[in-house]
Amino acid sequence: MRYDFTSIIDRHGMDALAVDGVGDPRIGIAPKAPREGFDLIPMWVADMNFPTLPDIQEAIIERAKHPMFGYYLPRDEYYDSIIRWHQVRKGAGDLTPETIGYENGVLGGLAAAMQVLGGPGTRVLVHSPTYVGFTGTLTNNGYTIVSSPLVRDGDGVWRMDLADMERRFQEGVRILIFCSPHNPCGRVWEKAEIQDMMELCRRYDVTVISDEIWSDIILDGAVHVPTQSVSKDAAERTVALYAPSKTFNLAGLIGSYHVIYNDDLRRKIRKQSSLSHYNAMNVLSMHALIAAYSDHGMEWVDQLREAIGRNVDYACRFIQDHLEGVEAARPQGTYMLFADCGEWLRARGKTLDQLEAAAWDVGCAVQDGRQFHGMTHLRINLALPFARVEEAFDRLDKYVFHEV
Repeated sequence: MRYDFTSIIDRHGMDALAVDGVGDPRIGIAPKAPREGFDLIPMWVADMNFPTLPDIQEAIIERAKHPMFGYYLPRDEYYDSIIRWHQVRKGAGDLTPETIGYENGVLGGLAAAMQVLGGPGTRVLVHSPTYVGFTGTLTNNGYTIVSSPLVRDGDGVWRMDLADMERRFQEGVRILIFCSPHNPCGRVWEKAEIQDMMELCRRYDVTVISDEIWSDIILDGAVHVPTQSVSKDAAERTVALYAPSKTFNLAGLIGSYHVIYNDDLRRKIRKQSSLSHYNAMNVLSMHALIAAYSDHGMEWVDQLREAIGRNVDYACRFIQDHLEGVEAARPQGTYMLFADCGEWLRARGKTLDQLEAAAWDVGCAVQDGRQFHGMTHLRINLALPFARVEEAFDRLDKYVFHEV
């Protein structure tokens, strides 16, 4: 490979939550630090342990050489880069600069859209398992979460329960938060599935907030279908949210964006986003996006997907061959594995707390799946050099699932 997905880089002391946050009692969801003799393998926070595209570093450094960082205007290249990226990578050829708007973060964009669509107490449909960020954002802003469970079919593939969703819409729910690809399940939705869902939304006049931040990390020949692309009506009733942060490991730079085709909805959401007088682009993150959404960026992402795919292959095979009582549906996208340990726990009379403590004790800093409404699940970040994935599963095998 031209790019580096094998180097093990020490992140300690470099402000990384995934590393420096472990064992910190102020962070309620952080794993505990490992015992002496085991180094940390960070597998909880959804960022990558790969160095980013070198062009991004170079673009930031080059801009930083200029000694002034005052007020500025976004460059035309910012919008041009997003438009080209979506056209080439997602098949969306109808974006214009007017349809694109900056957001400090996807969750900030979600909050702004929700404040336009309904006040505190408004009922919002989300699929369960549910991204913890959705839960926190909705709860903190006073909204009522209505869960529609995803179900696994006979082949173990996660599917939407459209009949259950329709019942919720019949009960008066008029907002749907859609995660595409799905976090934490890793499902890449097929076009027909999205069409069926959006037909339900048309029938009941439901507005959709579609989080597509993972849409560049697609595995095994799956294809991401933008929610807004399935029909003219879908384009008009959907707020889509994107960012280069998951794709290029840029979360610390801040910088997301929305795509909204509906003129009235776009105007209202931009007004809401502006009220804090804080939702404004960072000049360095702008240059980072321009460098990321380039030909070199496309090449880098293709190689990233190969590296993640290899890790997913290994992890799923290892679980099947070595960890009896543990089951994980193979993710079609993202780099997160949602592993159900329920059968293993029941067979041994153990709790998820005990299992997690054992994993953390030997440096496997996995995440508690209960934060995502997976009551017997672990959420495992596989965006690490392959050698680290091998080491993590070797430890889980030797010290956790066969020793607890």
